[in-house]
Amino acid sequence: MSLDEVQDVRTPDAAATPDTPAAPSKPGAWAALRPLLLRMHFYAGVLIAPLLFLAAATGLLYAGSWQAEKIIYSDELTVSEVSESTVPLSAQLTAARATVPDGKVVGVWPAPDAEATTRVIMEAPGLAEGQTRTVFVDPYSAHVNGVLTTEGDALPLRAWLSEFHSSLQLGEFGRNYSELAASWLWVVALGGLALWIGRRRSRKALLVLPDRAATGRRKTLSWHGAVGLWAVAGLVALSATGLTWSKYAGEHIGRVQDGLGGATPSVSAALAPGSAAGSDEHAGHAGHGMPEGMEMPAAPAAADIGIDRAVAAARAAGVTHELRVTLPAKGNGYVVKEQDKQLPVHLDSVSVDPADGRIIDELRFADYPVLAKLTRFGIDLHMGKTLGLANQIALGALAVAVMFLVFWGYRMWWLRRPTKDRTLSAGRPQPRGAWRKVPPAVLLPLAAVTAVVGWFVPMLGISLVAFLVVDVVLGAIAARRAA
Repeated sequence: MSLDEVQDVRTPDAAATPDTPAAPSKPGAWAALRPLLLRMHFYAGVLIAPLLFLAAATGLLYAGSWQAEKIIYSDELTVSEVSESTVPLSAQLTAARATVPDGKVVGVWPAPDAEATTRVIMEAPGLAEGQTRTVFVDPYSAHVNGVLTTEGDALPLRAWLSEFHSSLQLGEFGRNYSELAASWLWVVALGGLALWIGRRRSRKALLVLPDRAATGRRKTLSWHGAVGLWAVAGLVALSATGLTWSKYAGEHIGRVQDGLGGATPSVSAALAPGSAAGSDEHAGHAGHGMPEGMEMPAAPAAADIGIDRAVAAARAAGVTHELRVTLPAKGNGYVVKEQDKQLPVHLDSVSVDPADGRIIDELRFADYPVLAKLTRFGIDLHMGKTLGLANQIALGALAVAVMFLVFWGYRMWWLRRPTKDRTLSAGRPQPRGAWRKVPPAVLLPLAAVTAVVGWFVPMLGISLVAFLVVDVVLGAIAARRAA
């Protein structure tokens, strides 16, 4: 939310009108704190609202990309005809390698349902960091349906929109915009909630529903407050989850999570020393101790049971839903993970010895630390994965709500302008000096909490200091003009 309360114009009969600010008979902490909150809400709304609007607009596009890519890339994602039996994964890998001969297979995502294709993930020359070449193979015929450049599980459209949402396609510099928006979103949302609840209204229903009888600025304020009230929980959740993978605040959150024992665990794929699958040439000792003229015999090829038997071993161990297979690297075995993130989630994983199919290690999602589970759920909800289409619709609704809240906020600011003196002018902010009215018993703890939060969320702290500097400068200029 932004700019809701700052538009309130005090009139002599304000106490008599419905939906006016509460006026307690005895001044208390809230009465003293409210003007300060109004001023902060004003500046946050005016200066940060454009970034919030951008984040909401790009987030709306990203929320819709999940369904859009199913339509745009339907040829790659779906099979033309469902048959009774599938060909082995090894045969599907052979077809993929023939299609991209210069690629190195690093992973395989078996078809998650009867109508889907298998994805063969490859590293290939000429790709940017984080990109892979994905070959889509018909599991019934091993026919290659297409090849796309992907990032994680995102196809080209969603990958581009994801980067557009997080950085406006401006690289690392652009990521500052999204972190700044996420840093302030929870502040303006909770601040606006407190201001909206603290108003006096003639009917309790006006707290949760817009006042249809209101007109002008009061009507806009009514819509702004009611919609913001319904959206506040989702906005705070989006802010918190967005900060978890931000550059600066994300580092602090990660350290705190690790310190509390909430780091996300991972299955170990390391092979035991001496394993037939992990044996390597003794390059440093080749020929050492051999009679002159004799050569060291070539090391035998590492044993590998193949991807089909590795997947079968993982399924036998209970890892069965929406599999993603990482092929063995030097000294490591197969890693087979579940990636079914829709409730109930299936995120178990095992590693398999390529020599004999033995389970090396296993990790069950039920054994994750609580903080790791919450982080996983939060991020997946933010990205629209956990609840599928319903999740994506909810994200789209929140994005639209933010855009309307910003629009209504600026409209109230415009309606508050002093038109009698100047045709073109801006709305007035809450008067300066609000902090002087706050009792020290409230002001000092508030300042301490603000300092801690500003350090923990650096983009919030830096921008808040910048706001204060600008406010002081503008105050000095106004005082000089008045003198």
